[in-house]
Amino acid sequence: MRRPPLTTGLQPLLAAAQGPAAVVAAVRGAERTVLCRGPVGEGTRFETGSLTKTFTALLLAELAARGEVRYGDRADRYLPFRLPGPPLTLLHLATHTSGLPRLPPGLLARAVRSGWLSNPYAGFSESDLLTSLRRTRLRHRPGSRVLYSNFGGGLLGHVLARAAGGTGSDYPALLAERVTGPLGLADTDCDPNRPQATGHWHGRPRPALLMPGLAAAGAVRSSARDLLRVLAALLDPDTAPDPALRTALAEVQRPRLSVPRTGSRLCLIWNLRPRPGGALLHHSGGTRGFTAFAGFLPGSGTGLVALTNTAPTPLAPFVQAAYGALRGLDAGPPGPCGPLGYET
Repeated sequence: MRRPPLTTGLQPLLAAAQGPAAVVAAVRGAERTVLCRGPVGEGTRFETGSLTKTFTALLLAELAARGEVRYGDRADRYLPFRLPGPPLTLLHLATHTSGLPRLPPGLLARAVRSGWLSNPYAGFSESDLLTSLRRTRLRHRPGSRVLYSNFGGGLLGHVLARAAGGTGSDYPALLAERVTGPLGLADTDCDPNRPQATGHWHGRPRPALLMPGLAAAGAVRSSARDLLRVLAALLDPDTAPDPALRTALAEVQRPRLSVPRTGSRLCLIWNLRPRPGGALLHHSGGTRGFTAFAGFLPGSGTGLVALTNTAPTPLAPFVQAAYGALRGLDAGPPGPCGPLGYET
């Protein structure tokens, strides 16, 4: 079957975006297309929410490729205190099997005081992260269940920064040194003060997201241009500039466990859905003002990015539409698919 042009598959997705502005982009082999709506372009920065965790996973794999950490290392090996109970490893944090709750204890109460409706993470610091960790009781034994956790994603970035010889707050600098810099991602970082699109929540403009204590879980901003570059590197890891990063790009795609009753698998953060023509890997994210999706199919060299400057709505129809569009780019018009797990 002859596959439709990329533009044909992207136009309905662009129309489905509910925000004032959106960018959708795709790569398929040598083809590359970016479509924009509103006052944005392919270099406009959007908050990516939990898509940040895919960058954190790549950083973990890069450090592991260099031998600076091992996936089976206890997280508290790099913390100033020992965690009680069974070992909680870096791999547990990168596969949402740590047993940590979705959010750190105390964050919600602090957010109500500091701005739950505007910037819920702004008052939660790196120090608060460690204090919460001391107070946390795991929901299950590490490695025994999948439980999505922003707490775990934020802790992973904190631990990696310490493992590399810095402090937990050095995550943005380490990400720039090891991942975004080598890949040439000029638009991608955790800086809330650089120009970016204005987010919207229920039609109202939102301030830029602040996440000082959980940066590795959701603070990355990026553009369609940069995210397409990341997908191109994932589709062809040999194009990366150094051996450790080439290894890391392949490692994040390797399935680590099966998710019960779903047919899906978890890689390092990336969700994987087996398909007759090859695996489809995807992740999404949302903040109080933005929704983001990225996915790719290594077997066909196809990848898709979808960004809009409005917060996710119930059932995440924009994310669902992006997933369907990606399937359509790979094999013709998309058929029905089951609901996706949505991460924010």
